[in-house]
Amino acid sequence: IHTIYNIVAATWRPDGHTSSLRAPKEPQNKVTVVLGAQWGDEGKGKVVDLLALDADIVCRCQGGNNAGHTVVVDSVEYDFHLLPSGVLNKNAVSFIGNGVVIHLPGLFEEAQKNLQKGKGLQGWETRLKISDRAHLVFNFHQAVDGIQEQQRQQQEGKNLGTTKKGIGPAYSSKAARNGLRVCDLVSDFKVFEGKFRMLAEHFLTMYPNLKLDVDGELEQLKGYAERLRPLVTDGVYFMHKALNGPNKKILVEGANAALLDIDFGTYPFVTSSNCTVGGVCTGLGVPPSYVGRVYGVVKAYTTRVGVGAFPTEQDDETGELLQCRGREVGVTTGRKRRCGWLDLILVRYAHMVNGFSAIALTKLDILDTLSDIKVGVAYSVDGKPLPSFPANMDVLTRVSVEYETLPGWCCSTESARRFEELPPRAQQYIRFIENFLQVPVKWVGVGKSRESMIKLF
Repeated sequence: IHTIYNIVAATWRPDGHTSSLRAPKEPQNKVTVVLGAQWGDEGKGKVVDLLALDADIVCRCQGGNNAGHTVVVDSVEYDFHLLPSGVLNKNAVSFIGNGVVIHLPGLFEEAQKNLQKGKGLQGWETRLKISDRAHLVFNFHQAVDGIQEQQRQQQEGKNLGTTKKGIGPAYSSKAARNGLRVCDLVSDFKVFEGKFRMLAEHFLTMYPNLKLDVDGELEQLKGYAERLRPLVTDGVYFMHKALNGPNKKILVEGANAALLDIDFGTYPFVTSSNCTVGGVCTGLGVPPSYVGRVYGVVKAYTTRVGVGAFPTEQDDETGELLQCRGREVGVTTGRKRRCGWLDLILVRYAHMVNGFSAIALTKLDILDTLSDIKVGVAYSVDGKPLPSFPANMDVLTRVSVEYETLPGWCCSTESARRFEELPPRAQQYIRFIENFLQVPVKWVGVGKSRESMIKLF
């Protein structure tokens, strides 16, 4: 009797297809992910723009308008902070996931500024979807961000170098469970107003000098709620349908970068979200088995905005040359970026966390004038080799870097459109990176335009 019962239980279902349910099932569609592998500003926007040409959906999964991605199309330079770079593809849907924190005045202002630059953004509202579970950044979050930076400067003599866009305080509200989400704003406004006033009061209690215009901001938000309502969707259902429906190319655009990740970055000089691959799952509601190729974007040298340890920094004419030739100024803050040699210990660590399928190496052309190019290949502290990238920032500030010196190519790479057209020494530089990381380089950037991204395979 037990044997018969077990056979029936294992195979029977009203439609007679139980056994097929239990067979391993491959996902219909997988997401392709583009992530920064250093401290940000690697050129992710350009790689996303390239891949977005034939994408059906382009997603943002974390961060806020502290990110800054520049994309050049038809000689027009577009700057994106909250909008996915793929919004320029008129055949794709752009999706802002639940892991993103959204400052509504910033979102609509960004769209307006880019509309004035060229035709690329026309009709953007018809192709943008926003998760109902995404948290909102309010003006007082931004004001608090500035106050906290001031306090850190006064108390410890050092700040974190935040963008003052309210990102940290908004994620703090989310973690403290008194934050407000998109679904709250587009629902009953009276209920939203009550919660908003309570949240504002909470921050006023902590920061008595905070200058707030609660009524003015509520009036502004009421107007935004009407513009926002048609864009809002159930993000989990939206992604589930996209992943399990007809064949679709789904692209995820990471903001910030691995070394700015709240868990794996150079803490506390980091952002407030997970900008490594795990943030894709939590920030979009995507199961891990649906994550496909993960591309790491690596600049051919290293840059960092703001404060924090930077082992390969060159505070000399080399750093100045990289800064000038690379036009290394932050898209979001306008701050000059600190510059130094490529740090492969750092990139290898980013690969350990993210498992890169391949690398996009950007801004190779900036190295065109150098006769010698150094690459960081090992760390030591007090003469002892470090086996891994240190968690402790006091240790990282003390590391000595061991460099490999490679010969420069001393000629322009900007006209190259195939790997074979690059100077032999530039090819050698790329192969060195591949061999050290044991990850293939799939693209090499030698200029600002789409066409300047050389595809290797």
